[in-house]
Amino acid sequence: MAAAGAGTGSEGKKRGASRSWILLDAAGEEQLLDADKYAIMRRVDINARDLRILDPLLSYPSTILGRERAIVLNLEVLLRDPSDENVIPVVEELHRRLAPSSATQHDGKENLSGQHDVEGAEEDESPFEFRALEVTLEAICSFLDARTTELETDAYPALDELTSKVRDELEQLLDDDDDMADLYLSRKLAGASSPVSGSGGPNWFPASPTIGSKISRASRASAATVHGNENDVEELEMLLEAYFMQVDGTLNKLTTLREYIDDTEDYINIQLDNHRNQLIQLELFLSSGTVCLSLYSLVAGVFGMNIPYTWNDGHGYIFKWVVLVSGLFCAFIFVSIVAYARHKGLVGS
Repeated sequence: MAAAGAGTGSEGKKRGASRSWILLDAAGEEQLLDADKYAIMRRVDINARDLRILDPLLSYPSTILGRERAIVLNLEVLLRDPSDENVIPVVEELHRRLAPSSATQHDGKENLSGQHDVEGAEEDESPFEFRALEVTLEAICSFLDARTTELETDAYPALDELTSKVRDELEQLLDDDDDMADLYLSRKLAGASSPVSGSGGPNWFPASPTIGSKISRASRASAATVHGNENDVEELEMLLEAYFMQVDGTLNKLTTLREYIDDTEDYINIQLDNHRNQLIQLELFLSSGTVCLSLYSLVAGVFGMNIPYTWNDGHGYIFKWVVLVSGLFCAFIFVSIVAYARHKGLVGS
């Protein structure tokens, strides 16, 4: 939650008025908390609107916000119960990354080793908030990559929209140096603590030597940036660009997969249209044949009526001529209908 000592929070299921949160401090110590939203708001100094962004029951777009004492991160993937099996590996990785090489060793080296060597080693180490942010982005990108692999082999659900949201949020953050500067919680902390230490005012944490030592180290490590160019966001920009490229690659895979599926769907539709046209042609032929047979049956019905006429006596070969002429006439009508349909392009050649 905060660079000074509060860690990262993951919201879980509601239990009454409180929710479950995992608290990780800068030393990597892990603790499960049951706190309501007002306690969290007071602890990390954020407003209710920022906290609602983390509510999994509400629908909010992907967002990365930098506040005075916290980074509010909502990328629509990690909003789960802290005890969820999908969250536990992320928490373990956070615990491993956030655990310093040795906090006590750093405190002892401040007196035993040269101050220049300690500051050089600390400057090479990423700030607390960046390590936590990196683990979170790494987990989200791994999740999206795994889902993309499943899609490439199975089907294409609505992951394209989710990936686009994460990519757009990272791109928007990379385009705004002020927003990236707001994520430097250590720089803000060093800037806020430097006047107090310089003027000899009261100590903020008299009973916490670890936190006091950490503030002192953060002040020395970021003194140049606090008093120099506060818009220097090169380190954060490099971190975000790496994961932006990864998410962008995932999105490109999904786009290619979508185009492939669209092309396949178009090909299937063409085949269906072709079969549909063949069925229409068959229906036209059958309908034409039915009309011709109906005319032939009409002739047979007329001669089958009990009407007196001279052909009944001494008809000779009249029966054969009637059958032959009627059949030829019906066949001529059928051929004429088919020829007219082909002339108009209604059926294939």
